[in-house]
Amino acid sequence: MTTYRAFQVTGTRAFTLVDRPLRHPEPGHVRIRVLACGVCHSDSLAVEGQRADPAQPIVPGHEIVGEIDAVGADVDGRWQVGDRVGVGFLGGQCGHCDFCRHGDFVNCEDQPLPGTTVDGGYAEVTYARASGLVRIPDRFDPMTAAPLLCAGVTVFNALRAADAPRNTLVAIQGIGGLGHLGVQYANNMGYRVAAIARGSEKSSLATSLGADHYIDSASGDTTSALTALGGATAIVATAASGASMAGLVAGLRPRGRLIVVGASDEPIPVQTPDLIFGGRSIVGSLTGSAADNEDSLTFSLAHQIAPMIETVPFEDAPQAYERMMAGQARFRIVLDFTRR
Repeated sequence: MTTYRAFQVTGTRAFTLVDRPLRHPEPGHVRIRVLACGVCHSDSLAVEGQRADPAQPIVPGHEIVGEIDAVGADVDGRWQVGDRVGVGFLGGQCGHCDFCRHGDFVNCEDQPLPGTTVDGGYAEVTYARASGLVRIPDRFDPMTAAPLLCAGVTVFNALRAADAPRNTLVAIQGIGGLGHLGVQYANNMGYRVAAIARGSEKSSLATSLGADHYIDSASGDTTSALTALGGATAIVATAASGASMAGLVAGLRPRGRLIVVGASDEPIPVQTPDLIFGGRSIVGSLTGSAADNEDSLTFSLAHQIAPMIETVPFEDAPQAYERMMAGQARFRIVLDFTRR
C-alpha cells in the first residue's frame, strides 16, 4: 500500500473520504494500522469546528486501537512492529515542560490531541507520539478496548481522584456513555453505588451494572435522596449539563467531593453555604495519561468491566458521528476497520 483512506473534516460537519500518502513516521513517533476507533462526544471539537483553524482539514477520533507497523527514529525499544497499542485523548507528553518535570503528564504544555490538533483515528492509518502509546493486553478485543481509552479512563481516574473510603456511598450522575462505565468501576472498587438519572427506565440497567440504589432525578429531590442514604463521599457528574449538577453538592457528606467530567457550556449554580459548611468541594478531572490508561485497562480486564457498544464499518463514520450526537447511541459507537 502506498496510500490509506481517511475521513477528514473541514469547517462544520463537512466530512470527506480521501486517500492520503503513506509515509514513514517522524522521529519519536510510530505508524499504526487502525483496528478500531471509538466515536466520542469530544470528537465535536474537530467536527463542529471548535479548534484553532477549522478551515484546515483534520481527521477526528481519539479512542484508537491498532497495531504498530512502522517505528520512527529515537523510539524506545519497548515498542516494536506488531505491538497492539492504543491512543487516547492525550497524544503523549513532551517530557520537558514544567508540568512534565513534576510528573503531571495530563497537563503537559506541548501535547498533541489526536483528532483535534493532529490527525486521529477515523482513518485506516494514524501516527502517534511514542510517549502517548497505551499497551493493549492481548486478551482485549479491540472494539471493547477502544472506548475505555477515553470514556473508561475518564471515570476511572475521577473515582481515584475522589479518594473516598471503601464501603462508603459514591454516586454516579448520568447513566450514559461515561456513567454506565462509572457504575461498574465504582462497584468493583468497593463502594456502595447510587446511580442518578432522569426517568425510571434506566433503573434495571443501573442495577445490572452494579448500582445499589437508583435515584430518579425527574421524580424527586436528588439532594434529599442522597441525604436519606447518609450522603455521598463522592459524586462523579457525567451528564453534560451544568443545571443538572446544581443540587448535587448538598447531597455530599462533609468533606465530600463533586468530580465533574461531563463538559457543558452551562455554569453550575452552587449555594456557597453548601461548600463552606462541611468543607465540600468541586473539582474537575480530565482523562488520564498513557500509564493511567494501562491501569484502567488492567483493572477492567481483572473485573470484566466493558462498555456497551455498537459497531459500524469505517465507511459509515459520518453517520456514526451523527447518531452519537443525536443521543441515539447505546452507549458507545465503535468504528470497526475489519468490517466491509
